[in-house]
Amino acid sequence: MTSGGGKSPARPPASRRQVLESPLSGTWRPAVREKAVLVGVGKGIAEEDLDELAALADSAGADPVARLVQNRAEPDPSTYVGKGKLGELHDTIHAVGADVVILDRELSPGQLRSLEERLGVKVIDRTALILDIFALHARSREGRVQVELAQLNYLLPRLRGWGEAMSRLGGGIGTRGPGETKMEVDRQHIRRRMTKLRRDIKDMTRTRDVKGARRRGGNVPQIAIAGYTNAGKSTLLNRLTGARAVVADQLFATLDPTVRRLELPGGRGATLSDTVGFVSKLPHDLVEAFRSTLEEVALADVVLHVADASSVAIDAQIDAVHRVLGEIGAADIPQVLALNKIDQVTGSERARLARRFPGSVAVSALTGEGAEELLVAVAEAIPHPPLEVTLLVPWGREDVTARLYREAEVLGTETDGDGTIVRALVDAQGLAAVREFVRS
Repeated sequence: MTSGGGKSPARPPASRRQVLESPLSGTWRPAVREKAVLVGVGKGIAEEDLDELAALADSAGADPVARLVQNRAEPDPSTYVGKGKLGELHDTIHAVGADVVILDRELSPGQLRSLEERLGVKVIDRTALILDIFALHARSREGRVQVELAQLNYLLPRLRGWGEAMSRLGGGIGTRGPGETKMEVDRQHIRRRMTKLRRDIKDMTRTRDVKGARRRGGNVPQIAIAGYTNAGKSTLLNRLTGARAVVADQLFATLDPTVRRLELPGGRGATLSDTVGFVSKLPHDLVEAFRSTLEEVALADVVLHVADASSVAIDAQIDAVHRVLGEIGAADIPQVLALNKIDQVTGSERARLARRFPGSVAVSALTGEGAEELLVAVAEAIPHPPLEVTLLVPWGREDVTARLYREAEVLGTETDGDGTIVRALVDAQGLAAVREFVRS
């Protein structure tokens, strides 16, 4: 397209152009990645404890070039790090030529403001970083609305007196996404915008509830995939269903739920839905904004919990997922733990994982190892319909038999002169649909 004067708009310099580095639709990265110094404070903290923060920074488009940790029980209330460590941080920033400092927890507005003034570079916390990654990966309208609401929730208490930081529009990580053009609007406008976003989410939730009720009304088991971010959930969905969900080796690659049909052993049909990945210290604003989406998990018959068997932090990651499941009311739903990426695990470590997580299923979404065993475990975890019935399905009514296989649990069949005798477990709704065929 050309402008009104017939000339094409000038292209920005190469250093400012954006390139598509990810298979994710709409995920654009800066051509020049920012240099980041990672900072953590805590009791007994070590540099390797910042590995996840480094992965988050990389997903957002930054290159972690240095790490700084301070072993203390509580962060400094004014500057997060102590005065001595603050001087060391200042020297490190200028020694490595860093553009941004990223801190491994959510900071107060005053702490962020004080650090920026003293360090002379952009400072963002873990919450802003995760919000930024969500902004990069949100593709559906609902996903973008949810991210914007979370961004504005985070932004609102930080408007007052942030000064220079609030003028960073399009200034790299921590500043992108649906909320970036709202950085300098007043509180009242932001509150009005948040009210509208909540209303939009409520409308979209009603639409999704109608679709979900339709699925549940068909008595089709609902299986929800949940797990730590980058555990391989989308790859496993593709392996089990033949779907083509977007897969990328990035944190929070999936934000928008994907629902696919799944055939369980024995021929019974089910739906399998992928959900947003969890992470330790998941920002509360994100949990609230995505609550309507996450509640899909709470409505499932079975949660397929996918964990990265190759991760050294597997225990902490599984615990983090359990905490979020509890927060959204899904703690009591039957779970099947899939230890994914087992192809990257040695034999001795496999044995240790089996002992550590009894009842789990070792699987590789990449190679297909363990996929059949996983489907069997999922089928066994689905609550059994409560009523056992024997039906005589006459010849020519094979649609009834097919429905029983789809929506009930068929225990056995045999032929009869008048048709097919079927023994099955059904619920009250299923019984009403086939009552005319029940043998007295």
